[in-house]
Amino acid sequence: MSVAVSQVSVGQQAYIGFGAYATIFFTQRGVTPYLAVVLAAVASALLAVVLAPLLLRLRGGQFAVGTWVVAEALALLIALDEGLGGGTGISLRGLNVYEPDLRRAYTFWLTLAFTLVLLVVVFVILRHRTGMALQAIRDDEEAAASLGVRTGPLKFGLFVLAGFGCGAAGALTLTNTLFIQPQSIFGVQWTAFMLFMVLVGGLGTFEGPIIGAILYFTLQNQFAEQGAWYLIGLGVVAVGFALFLPRGLWSVVADRFHLRLLPIGYHLHGQSSKET
Repeated sequence: MSVAVSQVSVGQQAYIGFGAYATIFFTQRGVTPYLAVVLAAVASALLAVVLAPLLLRLRGGQFAVGTWVVAEALALLIALDEGLGGGTGISLRGLNVYEPDLRRAYTFWLTLAFTLVLLVVVFVILRHRTGMALQAIRDDEEAAASLGVRTGPLKFGLFVLAGFGCGAAGALTLTNTLFIQPQSIFGVQWTAFMLFMVLVGGLGTFEGPIIGAILYFTLQNQFAEQGAWYLIGLGVVAVGFALFLPRGLWSVVADRFHLRLLPIGYHLHGQSSKET
């Protein structure tokens, strides 16, 4: 009997931090800041290409720990590089030429563009038969492989896509804050926030993480000034959902109102027949 083992990364902050520092690296070499953001996202995807053969060999807890170790190793390497500010951090000086309002507008529209592109790509993948194969891998990788699913290439592609998205997120975070430090931009809290969004919004759905993200940023705007209590509150909410509402908010709404805004799965519906 095979046992399904889920693979959850707790090291996605590696690509967030790498994307931010890659933006600094490119701007130091004369690349305009917003073009550097795009190149940094691509560089993060290339980093995922390099790391995938090593990390995707791991399973379960080993995979989780392995991704976290990679993130910590990258943070240490960056902290040792004085050209990137070392452990004290560094500013994105290339954006100083833009007026604050113009900078915020450029950052907003570039963020929106990245978001829409990634959402469309993910939706198309999930609607394709590739999406069914990925869901089969999620449920039971060994069983999926026994049915002819090419688990290796599919996991590799998804890993690289996640690296691209997280790299873009890190680069765009830098354009918003203008200053980064290794211990903060490579902090595990980024992965914790992503897990919170997915858990609260709804596992296994397309709309769920979007709703979770909206809820998270709403809570952040309202309670971030509470410091440690804010983080404790997020943890309590996440634990509450895991215990009492494990399928998340969107699953409850979808089941209650039979609502599927962006369906990504296939369902069998029985037809009732009347005897005449």
